[in-house]
Amino acid sequence: MISQQSRHCTVELQALPSRIGQVRRIVSAQLRYWHLDPLIERAALGVTELLSNVHRHAEPDKMCTVEMELLLGRLTVSVHDHDPRLPVVQDAEPFATCGRGLAMVAAVSESWGVRPHGESGKVVWFTLPASSPAVPKISPYNVRQPHDTGQTYDTGRRAAARGRRSEQAPARSAVAG
Repeated sequence: MISQQSRHCTVELQALPSRIGQVRRIVSAQLRYWHLDPLIERAALGVTELLSNVHRHAEPDKMCTVEMELLLGRLTVSVHDHDPRLPVVQDAEPFATCGRGLAMVAAVSESWGVRPHGESGKVVWFTLPASSPAVPKISPYNVRQPHDTGQTYDTGRRAAARGRRSEQAPARSAVAG
């Protein structure tokens, strides 16, 4: 019997604001690589909140490990830090600028939790349901006509070159991540 293959990604970092942005980009890129694009926003938001908690609260240091594992249709994202104190969900005041991170993680995830990691800290995790990987998208450029006549569709590049906008041209971002 062949079991479903596990996919795993680990990133070690110091939870500083500049590093948190880098990890968001790594999470996004890894999920794109695994063809799990629909999970990117929720996973990036969840990992940002967990890393922000490490940055704000963890002692004695800000070193942590982010792990993503895709197994049996479920993506688990976890953050291990060296602080043994367990986080507590708080009721934030309406105009408070902090204190909602774990509530947001709970809201965007299927489940979440925390477990002590012996004397070396704790692991805070959340899961997202991952449907089967999406079929890779075919590029809108150089799409062959039926029966492969060798001609390509005008995808708007020629119209744009003539100064007109084509309604078929897809919007594209030049910024990765």
